[in-house]
Amino acid sequence: QVHLVESGGGLVQAGDSLRLSCAASGGTFDDYGMAWLRQAPGKEREFLSGITWEIGSTFYADSVKGRFTISRDKTNNTVYLQMNSLNPDDTAVYYCAAGPRRALVLRAGFTDWGQGTQVTVSA
Repeated sequence: QVHLVESGGGLVQAGDSLRLSCAASGGTFDDYGMAWLRQAPGKEREFLSGITWEIGSTFYADSVKGRFTISRDKTNNTVYLQMNSLNPDDTAVYYCAAGPRRALVLRAGFTDWGQGTQVTVSA
């Protein structure tokens, strides 16, 4: 079973940048897609970005395209989400998720989840 641990969240000001990390363990990931999603209070969980582990193909939601960048380090089994130009609407709990590659296209069907990391952006 894949184990995912997020880190890097915190309190920042509008316009700041933040990089989230997701350390993955518990298997080999060549057939996996890895993703970042978030959930704000009172809102549904939202897909942000995904990456195929083996080749590194990336997927982005329109809401973060151009501001957020996903990457992965196969040596350290870590997925990153670089977030720039943050604004208060980005305040949410950010989750790392893993699943079959088709989950990235469907933006659903992820099988493994981290515990989440809080990101708070003040105005």
